[in-house]
Amino acid sequence: MNSNKHYDVIIIGAGPAGLTAGIYLSRARLKTLIINEGTVGGQMILTHEIANYPGVENISGYQLSNIMKKQALTFGCDIKSNTSINNLQSEGKLKEITLDDGTIYTSDAIILSPGGRSRTLNVKGEGKFKGRGISYCATCDGDFFTDKEIVVVGGGNSALEEAVSLTKYASKVTIVHQFDHFQAFEHAVEEAKNHPKIHFKMESEITAFHGQENIESVDIKNINTGEISNFKTDGVFIFIGYIPNTEFLTNKIELNQWNEIIVNNDMATNLDGVYAAGDSIAKHYRQITTAVADGTIAAMAVSNYLHQQKIKSKISLTV
Repeated sequence: MNSNKHYDVIIIGAGPAGLTAGIYLSRARLKTLIINEGTVGGQMILTHEIANYPGVENISGYQLSNIMKKQALTFGCDIKSNTSINNLQSEGKLKEITLDDGTIYTSDAIILSPGGRSRTLNVKGEGKFKGRGISYCATCDGDFFTDKEIVVVGGGNSALEEAVSLTKYASKVTIVHQFDHFQAFEHAVEEAKNHPKIHFKMESEITAFHGQENIESVDIKNINTGEISNFKTDGVFIFIGYIPNTEFLTNKIELNQWNEIIVNNDMATNLDGVYAAGDSIAKHYRQITTAVADGTIAAMAVSNYLHQQKIKSKISLTV
């Protein structure tokens, strides 16, 4: 075994959950490696402005990501970014991860924090205006649209509930939905329909986003007639589902019907020595603060797990 490639803990994913776990574990003097597929920061790095992170005023997701990264590195955590995992062996005492370049890393424990992504419309302009008028999180960005007119896309519980929530800020909310009915609980439908600030464009879909620096309008297509009209708006919130980045874990760990990782209160999975944290686990709320909390719990649980393993090892040697 190459000792340079063996770690106490390997963390998969460098979003807020993974970085927090890396900070705690490396500060506890456990040899820790974070492996990340893309740029450090995860979904957080796409957020133009964060105004609800406790103790921090008006910071961008990019800035907060870099601060967390710097903290982890300062405590001795290793970070390997812009790589992908070819194979993961998570069963048994020794965990093994093979990267796309053939490098093999082993560890005594793993924390899975690959995060997730909001479902997108995949239409013209969506990528350009992410964080510049297009949002996938009402709690994160709602107050940036105070006294403005916005659009909400979707017809499920999340879309309708968030539309009602956004009326605390926006002067007008227009829900755009592709069907003539909603896929939501009746109480959520009634609350949205009875709200004076909420309006509807049913059997319709957005086909393009327009603007200069920020979003200014959207093209809305009537599905029945095919007619496309330009609709002025200050912002668009998209709630059409969430996808955990767990494709590489299929048949390797216990997932629920939405492919979210199932964990207990200590963030432990069904496999010994394997923990999970952040947006990829089965939970209701997904915020930077909840991801940080998950990462903290997972790190402390892993630290205790490794300590217990050492005690067991010493006992077996003396018997």
